[in-house]
Amino acid sequence: MLGPHRHLWLNLAVPRHPKHRLPDLRKGNGGPIYWVSSVLLRAVVGWLWWQSGKTKSPEALHKPAPVVSMAKLAVPTQSTVITRPFTTPPPARVIAPLPLPQPAGFPYPARDVFETQLALARNGISSGSLDGVMGSQTRSALSAFQRKVGLVETGQLDAATKARLLLETPPLVTCIVTSNDLARLQPLSKTWLGKSQQAVLDYETILELVAEKGHASPYLVRRLNPEIDWTNVVAGTEVRIPDVAYPHPAMKAAFAVISLAGKKLEVFGANTNVLAHFPCSIAARVEKRPSGELRVTAIAPNPDYTFNPEVFPESAEAREIKTKLVLPPGPNNPVGVAWISLDLPGYGIHGTPSPEQVGRTESHGCFRLANWNAEYLLKLAWVGMPVYVEP
Repeated sequence: MLGPHRHLWLNLAVPRHPKHRLPDLRKGNGGPIYWVSSVLLRAVVGWLWWQSGKTKSPEALHKPAPVVSMAKLAVPTQSTVITRPFTTPPPARVIAPLPLPQPAGFPYPARDVFETQLALARNGISSGSLDGVMGSQTRSALSAFQRKVGLVETGQLDAATKARLLLETPPLVTCIVTSNDLARLQPLSKTWLGKSQQAVLDYETILELVAEKGHASPYLVRRLNPEIDWTNVVAGTEVRIPDVAYPHPAMKAAFAVISLAGKKLEVFGANTNVLAHFPCSIAARVEKRPSGELRVTAIAPNPDYTFNPEVFPESAEAREIKTKLVLPPGPNNPVGVAWISLDLPGYGIHGTPSPEQVGRTESHGCFRLANWNAEYLLKLAWVGMPVYVEP
C-alpha cells in the first residue's frame, strides 16, 4: 500500500499549470491518449515513491547523519576494488618490535630476533648493530653459530639452533649518564683540515655514545627509551641498552678468513673452531680488493690517522690540500678505535665511526669493522697472524 498520503504525493509529482494538468479520470474527461498517459505517469511516480520509502521514511529525510569514529570504520579486504586514483606510497621502514618482557627464569632460548642477535653476540658472533630486524647479517651470524656448535648451517633460527642459543642473564641493562660522559661530547668538523686541528675525535651525542656501548643501532636505543629527550640529556639520566659482553678469549687466534662475497671476517682457533664472526666492509672498486694470504704486521689501539690527499681524488678538499694531515684518535677517527696493519702497503683491518654502514662495498681497500668488533679482534690477533682473503 502507498499509505494514507498517496493522493498528496501523486499530485505533487505532476505539473500544476492548468495547461499541463492531467485529465480528471473520475469525471471521465480527456481522450484515450491522455487517459493512458496519466495512468502510466501516475504508476511511474508511485513506483519511485514506493522505492524511496523502502530505505528512508519522510521523517528520516530531516535527521542528521550519525557521526562515525574513524577507529570504527571497517578495513577494506583484499578483494575491495578502489576506483579513485592514488599514488604509491614510499616503502615503509621495517620497525623492530621491542624486547619481550623478562622471563621468570634463566637460562632460556632466544624468543625473537633481538634476543637472537644478543645471544649470538654473547658467543662472539656479531650480526652488526643490534636492531631486532632479521637481515642478511643476522642470517650470516646464525650460520657461523651453527658451524661453531656443529649444527646444520641453515642461517635460520630453527628449533635445533634455538635450543642451543640461550640467554643466561637479562637482555637489557640500565646505564646512568655521568658528567664525564657529557664533558667528552664535542662537534665533529666537516673537513679534513678541521678534524686534524681537534684534540680528539670523540662522540658528538649521548645517543651515539650509549648506542655504541650497547652495540646497538641508535634507532633501537630510541625505542627502548621513548621518554628521553635526546636533545637535552643531563647527568643522572637512566638509559636502557642491550647488555652485551663478548666472551673472554681463552686463546689467541690461529688465523682469520675474510670472505669478499660474504662481506664477513671470521677468526678461527688452532682446531679450526670459530672464535668470532664479524660483518665487514670491503673495497668499492674490484681492483682494490686483495686476495690470497696476508699477514698481520702491527696492532694499534686508539690510533691516529694520516690523511693522504692522493688517496681521496674524489674529494674537492683533498685536491686542494698539498700536504698530509694527522688526525687525532677517537671513536670518530676514520679508522675508529683499532688498527691492524697487513703486509700489503696501505691495507689494514680497522674500526669505523659509522657502524650501521658496515657490510657494504665502499672502502678504499681496507676492511672495516664496527668499533666494538675491531676492539675484540685486537684481543685475538697477533703480529704474524695469517689472514686469508677469499673471493
